[in-house]
Amino acid sequence: MKPSPACWKSRGRRSWDMRLLMLVLALAALPIDASAATLDGAALSPLWALPFAGILLSIAIAPLVAPHAWHSHYGKISAAWAIAFLVPFAIGFGANTAFATFVHAMLEEYIPFIILLTALFTVAGGICLNGDLRGSPRLNTGLLALGTFLASIMGTTGAAMLLIRPLLRANEKRKHRVHRVVFFIFLVANAGGSLSPLGDPPLFLGFLNGVSFFWTTVHLAKPTLFICGILLALFYVLDRYYFAKEDMLPETAEKTPLSIDGKINFVLLAAVVVLVLMSGLWKPGIEFDVFGTHVALQNLVRDVLLIVLMLLSLKLTPKSAREGNAFNWAPIEEVAKLFAAIFITIAPVIIILRAGADGAFAGIVHLVTDSSGKPIDIAYFWATGLLSSFLDNAPTYLVFFNLAGGDAQALMTTGATTLAAISAGAVFMGANSYIGNAPNFMVKAIAESRGVVMPSFFGYLGWSSVILLPLYLLTGWLFF
Repeated sequence: MKPSPACWKSRGRRSWDMRLLMLVLALAALPIDASAATLDGAALSPLWALPFAGILLSIAIAPLVAPHAWHSHYGKISAAWAIAFLVPFAIGFGANTAFATFVHAMLEEYIPFIILLTALFTVAGGICLNGDLRGSPRLNTGLLALGTFLASIMGTTGAAMLLIRPLLRANEKRKHRVHRVVFFIFLVANAGGSLSPLGDPPLFLGFLNGVSFFWTTVHLAKPTLFICGILLALFYVLDRYYFAKEDMLPETAEKTPLSIDGKINFVLLAAVVVLVLMSGLWKPGIEFDVFGTHVALQNLVRDVLLIVLMLLSLKLTPKSAREGNAFNWAPIEEVAKLFAAIFITIAPVIIILRAGADGAFAGIVHLVTDSSGKPIDIAYFWATGLLSSFLDNAPTYLVFFNLAGGDAQALMTTGATTLAAISAGAVFMGANSYIGNAPNFMVKAIAESRGVVMPSFFGYLGWSSVILLPLYLLTGWLFF
């Protein structure tokens, strides 16, 4: 019997993955010198940023012009951009330097990032809210407010995965549904996660680079409350307007009482919080050198135990909970493949930016600093934010964090207002487009699977331009 096209597609994907694995193993077998020379960012050409720009433009444009090809081959496209950087880099600077750069990107940033994201996705995906919910403006606003609050505790990914399905289910009988998902992305998948490293991926990267756990809680509290308060009030007014126009069906006599399936995952979520907090407070001073990258013991323990928690969630969660959530791995698989390429190709960009005014991106430095070299906070807010809208906010945060000096201790003290502007821009404006933040992808995909006709890439930009940009202008004027 001739294999089906789907079978060939599956075999082709496995074959490609095997070739990639063999390539990595071959590179790992090379005699690597752990003391590979540190590159001088001032000497690097801006052309080394082309693979980084390529993967980000692919994410933005390919789903629009070739959606079928993109969804079938995004992993291969991502790998191609990573290889387009690594191979020339190895030729230009040697296999030692290229492999050490690859290892640093994986161990220092990508692996901790994707482990936390996957743990939150898995654990939150095991909590299922059952029962009859009637999508009134008050209930919908309450769900969004709850998700906004939880986002800084269990992450934007965790809060979004926990509440998007109950929100959609509560409003299945309502005619106008798009605005709820759009505001859900604004609040739960983005702005609500600004108060802790658990909340949003860029803040977790800052935490990995030395920013203390509660620093953002203190320094972003006021702008977060301001933005979230206005968005919730605006949502309530808009939802009430649509609610008044709709002819709602009469409620059924029998109602299924509210219940929660998979309660054990609340305990596991608490454990995730404890582990991340532990890795920031416990400093045993033990590090392992892996091809020039220093892996701290507390981070290694955190990541291993996060994997254990994820496995426990899969083992202990009732099957009915994941079935009720229509849980599958596709959203996190897409994020994992795309971000692997992003974190690899961003490496030379960060090296160049660390060179400051001596590097190839001196023009960006001049845009965000005055004539005396002092940072302009409002410029950092908008530059980080606008790039976060289209380049994904996690790597963009890293870019401007390093542009501001990359020294967490200095940025948390003398540069506190600058770091706050970078953090706020990355977290808040990640909501400006679907590609601004990883959970945006997931929420959109789940809504569409439940029959919501979501706006196109540019249609969503219309929503964010009308609602968010005026709010950010006011926020920047008031706080930065």
